[in-house]
Amino acid sequence: MTGVPLSYNVRSLMVRRTSTLLTVIGIGATVAVLTGILSLRQGFAQLFEASGREDIAVFMRPGATSEGESAFPRDRVDILVKSTPEIDEGPDGRPLASAETFLAVRMRKLDGGETNIPIRGVQPATFVLRGDDLEIEGERPTPGSDEVLVGRALTTRVPGARVGEVIVLNTTPFRVVGILDHGGPFASEIWGDADRMMAALERPVFNRVIARMRPGTDMEALSKRLENDKQVPAIVTTEREYLSGQTAFLSNMLLGLGAILGMVMGVGAVFAGVNTMLASVAARTHEIGVLLSIGFRPLSIFLAFVRESLLLGFLGGVIGVLITIPLDGIRTGTTNFQTFTEIAFAFRVTPGILVTAILFAMLLGLVGGAWPAWRAARMDPTEAIRHV
Repeated sequence: MTGVPLSYNVRSLMVRRTSTLLTVIGIGATVAVLTGILSLRQGFAQLFEASGREDIAVFMRPGATSEGESAFPRDRVDILVKSTPEIDEGPDGRPLASAETFLAVRMRKLDGGETNIPIRGVQPATFVLRGDDLEIEGERPTPGSDEVLVGRALTTRVPGARVGEVIVLNTTPFRVVGILDHGGPFASEIWGDADRMMAALERPVFNRVIARMRPGTDMEALSKRLENDKQVPAIVTTEREYLSGQTAFLSNMLLGLGAILGMVMGVGAVFAGVNTMLASVAARTHEIGVLLSIGFRPLSIFLAFVRESLLLGFLGGVIGVLITIPLDGIRTGTTNFQTFTEIAFAFRVTPGILVTAILFAMLLGLVGGAWPAWRAARMDPTEAIRHV
C-alpha cells in the first residue's frame, strides 16, 4: 500500500491547534534569533568585502594586520612609491598613489556615551583613486586647510557632523564642508587633509599607502619582493583582500554566537517538538492501529510522522523568517575589533540566510519528531486498536 497521504498530517496539526502553535512559535523564535545574527554578520561582511577594489593595492609595514598598526615615515613613503614600477601613472605622469594616516578618536555620541571614530588623513590623490566610488554632498577639503568630510553614517551618531558645523579633533577645530557617502566603511569615517590631520592628532607618520596598479600586475610576486626590500619593507594586498581580512574576528564571533544561541534555544525547541509529537502519537494510537491493520507498513507510518514533524519545523521556519525580514536594511553600529573603531552598517537578510533558516527549522522538527515517529511505527496493531 502507498504511503499515508499528506492530508492526514495537515488534519492532525489542525485538530491539535494549541500544541502545534506553541511548537511553531518555539521553533520560530529560535530561527528568528539565528537569522538575525546571521543577517548582522552578513551586513558587516558585505560592508567591507563588497566595497573593496582589485585594482587598488594597500601597502603596510610587515607584521601589521590593520592600518592602525602600520607606520611609514614620510621619506620612506616617497622611496616606496618611486621605486615600485608596478604603480600606475596619473594624467600628469606621476605615480597614482596616496599616503594616508589613520587614528581612532574618542567622541561623544548623540544618544549618550562615547565611541571611537576613525579619522583618516588623505592626500588629493585619494579622491582621484576613488573616482566615482565616493559621493560627496558639499565640497572637498582644501589641501592644507582645517576642513573635513564627515561620513554620512556619522551625521546621526555624533554631534557637530553637519555641513557648516565644527568638530574638535584633539584640540583643533575642523569645519565640516561636506558629507561623504560610500558603500563601504568610509561612510563611518571623518576625512581631512593628511598633513593637517597629522599635526592635529600628533601623528608624525603615515599609516598606509594606496595606489592603482598597472593592469596585469602579479600581486603575489610584488608582495614577496617588497617584503624583503632592504630600504622600505612592506606587505601589499589588493584592497578587496585587505577589507575582507578586517571582517574575520567579528564575523567569526557572530558566527560562534549564532551557533551557541541556536544550540541552546534549539534544544528547547526540540523538546517542544518531541512533546507535541508524543502527544500526537498517544492521541492517535487507535488510528495508527487501524492504519497498520489495513495494510500500511511500519515504514509508511514512520515516514508519515517524520513528515508531520518536518511540516512543523517548516512552519516554524516561516514564522522565524517573517519576524526577521523587516530587519533588512535597518542600520546599526558595532566595534570593528581589528581597529577598535565604531562602524555603522545595516542588517542584510539574503536569500541564502533565509534558506539556511528554513533548513535549520526543519532539522529541529526532524530531530524532535524522529523518536515519536519510531514509537508509532513499532506499535502492535492489535494493542493499538484496543486503545481508546
